[in-house]
Amino acid sequence: MPLYQAIVLAVVQGLTEFLPVSSTAHLWLIPWLLKWQDPGLTFDIALHAGTLVAVLGYFWRYWIEMIKMVLGISPSGPAANSTGPVAMLGENRRLFWYLVIATIPAGIAGWRFEHAAEEQLRSPAIVGTALILVGLLMWAGEYFGRRDRDLGHVGLGASLAVGVAQAFSVIPGVSRSGSTMTAGLFCGMKRETAARFSFLLSTPIIAGAALKKGLEIHHSGLPAEMRVPFLVGIAISAVVGYLVIAVLIRYLERRTFRAFVVYRVAVGVLVLALGWGLRH
Repeated sequence: MPLYQAIVLAVVQGLTEFLPVSSTAHLWLIPWLLKWQDPGLTFDIALHAGTLVAVLGYFWRYWIEMIKMVLGISPSGPAANSTGPVAMLGENRRLFWYLVIATIPAGIAGWRFEHAAEEQLRSPAIVGTALILVGLLMWAGEYFGRRDRDLGHVGLGASLAVGVAQAFSVIPGVSRSGSTMTAGLFCGMKRETAARFSFLLSTPIIAGAALKKGLEIHHSGLPAEMRVPFLVGIAISAVVGYLVIAVLIRYLERRTFRAFVVYRVAVGVLVLALGWGLRH
């Protein structure tokens, strides 16, 4: 795999895994347009590992505080006196278990339908339609959502709704972050809360995907020609992903999802037009 392709795809992964625009669609679309060969399972693992590093790097304090609450340990240090999102976890001591329960639908969907989705659903018609449909749902969530819940007030029902939405991300073009943030809006979450909850919920799924794919190539080993692209893919997707998380949360504290709605619809129309052109 050429190093420049590894760099481009790692940047694309870091950007689109956390922006609500579908990483699967973009990682399929760019090699398709540029006529690159499929980078294969090995590089896919690198991209998943990089985005896992990004989300854990940004949210490690959240996970530590949630685990401490599960163990019955009172908050200490900055978290005990903070008034930010981490402090809100103290108002929702069951959030860890809500995240565990909400992960189940996506885990089942990935286990049952991942290979079918990768082999049968990666067509311009499906990717383009999914991009547009979720974009329109995101617009509806913006319009109808109450946006009055923070992390301290996310309940079991809302968690399950977002978890079910995450399960649909197995369909190329839907987007894990896009579907979960949209569901969060419909459940009354603030925009930045929907993003934080989406990223926390994605952590075990990304970790599980990386572990599963890693086990699949464990016995074959890492080919010598893939070692540098593999490391580059992890590093770049991790750095870009971390920056995207930080910027997106700040962006959503002041602005709306409308730019992503427009982008999704525009890219969806482009994909449908390209697919139609290939058939004719």
